Amino acid sequence: MGKIVLRLDRMMVERKISLNELAERVGISNVNLSKIKNNHVTAIRFSTLAAICEVLDCEAGDILEFQKDAPES
Repeated sequence: MGKIVLRLDRMMVERKISLNELAERVGISNVNLSKIKNNHVTAIRFSTLAAICEVLDCEAGDILEFQKDAPES
């Protein structure tokens, strides 16, 4: 089974926004946003994802990426 990878770091660079600023505008702690940014979470609330998308003016698909598992030989 594949996995979902968060590409928040890429979007933050494109939008030229810091972790601290995004966390403040989204309303979550720097620590929690850092975990999301660095793919150290197993789940994310839709309300948090929606707030991130609103602040970054993007779609959820700009942040979420599906990666297929490598084929077994």
